[in-house]
Order: sequence, then structure tokens, then C-alpha cells
Amino acid sequence: MRPLKWLAVVALSGALAACASDIQRVRTAEGTGSPFTRAMTQEYADLSAFEADEMYDWPDAQHFARKGLLAAEGEVVQPEDLGNWDLPEDRIDELTAARAKLVGLLDAGARDRVAEPAARAQTRFDCWVEQQEENHQPDHISACRDQFFAALAELETAAPAPAQPAAVQPETYVVYFDFDRSEVKPEAAQILDRAIADAKEGGTPSISVTGHADRSGSEDYNLGLSLRRADAVREYLINGGVTADQITVSGRGEAEPAVPTADGVKEPRNRRVEIIVQ
Repeated sequence: MRPLKWLAVVALSGALAACASDIQRVRTAEGTGSPFTRAMTQEYADLSAFEADEMYDWPDAQHFARKGLLAAEGEVVQPEDLGNWDLPEDRIDELTAARAKLVGLLDAGARDRVAEPAARAQTRFDCWVEQQEENHQPDHISACRDQFFAALAELETAAPAPAQPAAVQPETYVVYFDFDRSEVKPEAAQILDRAIADAKEGGTPSISVTGHADRSGSEDYNLGLSLRRADAVREYLINGGVTADQITVSGRGEAEPAVPTADGVKEPRNRRVEIIVQ
């Protein structure tokens, strides 16, 4: 799992308990809410236990434990965002198509009509993504992938996907920040208001929020600063009526400048957050 994704989880979820504590908690968690969220609780508990007990992969065990604990609270957590994983280039197209198919079926009613296969399909997809990023245990990759497609077939039978609408191009918005600051400025707020209005017109699109910093300061500091900027935009979107589960947050620090500069240069166009609505 990418370190940036781990930092984003921390930023979105607040201060977390110790890793082992969450992994232990999810083992005995009792799901609440819908049949789907209850099934998700158990599925993520099993996936977390597998990563901890058999793979000794504590960061990913913690990540899936957190998803299980959120499901136990009745929250509908989403399948993994592929942008948060360092995947082999030759596997991205297949995984992207698989996720689109899964999300289409889930949104078409599979969560309500076939809760357990829907939960199994989502967690097997997440397992596939995690194993594919590691990319050194072909048997485990194949097992997760095959189980995902088996569960997906159940969803297709019970909740066929609706006719596909014409492709909609994602909308991109960019807002800028003052030097070493993460507050949303008035001119940025106007752009974010437009993004919120467009997102609401599109129903419930997914929204990626990516923070950036210029090259003045250390890499570690700029990574944190870019996440704070992304979090400020996330909070603005939520306050404007966008639901939290639509939004994925990440920070790139100074790694992806809009304007390449030498180290230490203060470049206003690099102090930005990019918002993609799709």
C-alpha cells in the first residue's frame, strides 16, 4: 500500500488507535445497519485477519480492519480507489474495468438485493488489488481474482447492470493557496461552489481531491502541507452538501509540480489542490 494512501487514511479518519488494537477489535465487531454493512463487517474482519495472521502485513491488515469497523458502524464503505495503490501497469486496465463493473452493479441495487455476494465481491476485489500491488504471490492473486469474478457473476444474475449512459468526461477544478497555508481563500471558494453544484447535478459522482505544495521546505513537511490543503477542500465540499463517501483525498507534496522549479523555489501555481469530478 502506498505511504500516501496510509497518510490519507489517517488524515480522513483522525487519530487512530494502535494498529493491533483495531485488528483485534474488528475480529469481534458486530455489524449494524443494513444486511450489506453487516456482511461487510465480517468480510473485512476476515480479510484483515488473513493479512495479519497469514501474511504478517500489518499496514494492510490495519487498513482493512478500519474499513470493517466503519462498516460495523453502518457506513457503506467503497471499493478500493486504484489511484491509491502502486499497481503494475499491465494490470491497471483490467482492474479499472472490474471496479467499474462492480460499482455499477452495487449502485444498481446489488447491495440491497444480494447483500452477502455484494459484500464478498467488494472485499475480494480489495484483496485482488492488495495482492496485485505486492505482485509476488501469483496463487494469492489468482485466488482473490477468481473469487471476485465468481461473486460478480452472482451480482450480474441478481442485479443486472443498467444500460450504460453516454460517457461523461470528468471535470477538473484547481484552487490555489497562499504560501505555507491551507485555508480556502474566497476566490477558491467560488470555484469549489461551482464544483459542488456540478457534482450535485451529476447525482453522486466520485470526487478525487489531490493536494500539492511548492518546493520551498522539506519533502516531509510539504507532504503534510499538501494533505492539509486537500483536507480543507474536502471539508468545504462536505459542508456544501457532498457526502463524505464520494470523496477520496490524497497528497502529493512537492512531487508533481504544475510548474517545474529548482528546490526551494516558492511557486504560487504549485500551491494547489486539484479536484476531479467523475
